[in-house]
Amino acid sequence: MSGWFVADCQSSGGQATPVTPVVVTPTPAVKSDVALYVTTPDQSQLFLKQNTNLVFSTTAASTGAVIEVDSTQTFQSIDGFGFTLTGGSAILLNQLKPADRTALLQELFSPEGNGIGISYLRISIGASDLSDHVFTYNDLSTGQTDLTMAKFSLDPERVDLIPILKQILAINPDIKILGSPWTPPSWMKTNGSSKGGSLKPDYYDAYALYFVKYIQGMKAEGIPIDAITVQNEPLNPNNNPSLLMQADEQTAFIKKSLGPAFQKAGIKTKIILYDHNTDRTDYPLATLADAAARQYVDGSAFHLYLGRIDALTPVHNQHPDKNIYFTEQWTGSKGTFGGDLGWHVKNLLIGATRNWSRNVLEWNLASDPAQNPHTDGGCTECLGALTIGASVSRNVSYYIIAHAAKFVRPGSVRIGSTTPANLPNVAFKTPSGSKVLLVENENTSSQTFTIKFGSKTVQTTLPAGAVGTYVW
Repeated sequence: MSGWFVADCQSSGGQATPVTPVVVTPTPAVKSDVALYVTTPDQSQLFLKQNTNLVFSTTAASTGAVIEVDSTQTFQSIDGFGFTLTGGSAILLNQLKPADRTALLQELFSPEGNGIGISYLRISIGASDLSDHVFTYNDLSTGQTDLTMAKFSLDPERVDLIPILKQILAINPDIKILGSPWTPPSWMKTNGSSKGGSLKPDYYDAYALYFVKYIQGMKAEGIPIDAITVQNEPLNPNNNPSLLMQADEQTAFIKKSLGPAFQKAGIKTKIILYDHNTDRTDYPLATLADAAARQYVDGSAFHLYLGRIDALTPVHNQHPDKNIYFTEQWTGSKGTFGGDLGWHVKNLLIGATRNWSRNVLEWNLASDPAQNPHTDGGCTECLGALTIGASVSRNVSYYIIAHAAKFVRPGSVRIGSTTPANLPNVAFKTPSGSKVLLVENENTSSQTFTIKFGSKTVQTTLPAGAVGTYVW
């Protein structure tokens, strides 16, 4: 893998010429109460641990703006941070040499050493638009149906996705996995196509059984599915694959078929609503207002291609017993590192969690240098967290997620923190009792500020536009 070796020879006319080793005396680590990891917009620092003296004091005067962290003020628990492991991502990972793949998966999914500790994955139930072709687990010839799911099969996933998931689970057996369908089998749809159309009510029970077979089949493979969303982007019928599913249709499907089918089969996998933009919170609220459907629902999932992130809080406030999830946001191949770093950290890592989300997932884990694979009509500019080609490179969403995933472990709780101007931030208390503070400096120049925790303070500085994770 690129970036994980030191060359010990140089090329000269095709011959390897020995190089006299240079002895470098390491800079001694300074005493510090607070660990700090920084990423800068110019990429001069990429999730780099700082060798900085950050010592709490009970006597030093506060300097600059003050972020006060209050662990007595608690909010939601955190399930994790991660990515969508698309079918295309699984293909690319599976094509790596076994030793390289093992090392890369350790880096991605272990919080130890150089690992970034991804703790939550979303996968597609059947193909997404970032699969190399369109498929479901029950594709039939025109005119055929299969109400009993006798022909249901996970075989399309046995080459790449299932083997990769098994390797990931060997590294982190507790990782949470969310499944989302982009389309039901075409024979269940009004237009008979993978793109668009709606689910026919006559096939509600059959499609509910499809979900049951999926969860049972993955469990038999040793892959527990923690949750499913009923439909990816139900108001976007223009992707390939896709399905148009209005709120009243999703409500009816859950209360008449999906919820009862899970209950009958003894399935504990969570059912999560919506899985689309925050501009239409009326959609999940409509289902949550239906008592017959609500009893089966764990919560609502959101994207942020349209709308505002603070729209999540009113949904929480109306139904505080139901959870909030943030399940998808892309970074584009034509974006800038600094622009995407700032927007995603402010709106997702900070914004979504400050508005009750239990997770944050970026889209997607891996693509090749041309942003492949994808379906015909799928996304052509979706930049993976990794670019996997002749070598492996790490892109902006890798560092975005690393800033939270490595330290804010599952079971952490969001705690209170004040928000001075131009220093958006969020704080957590981990299961081990550590405090984690994620801060973005929105200023155009470096910013010195004070972190206050109880009676103690520490002064720190972040470069312009930088993101810092503080751990103590």
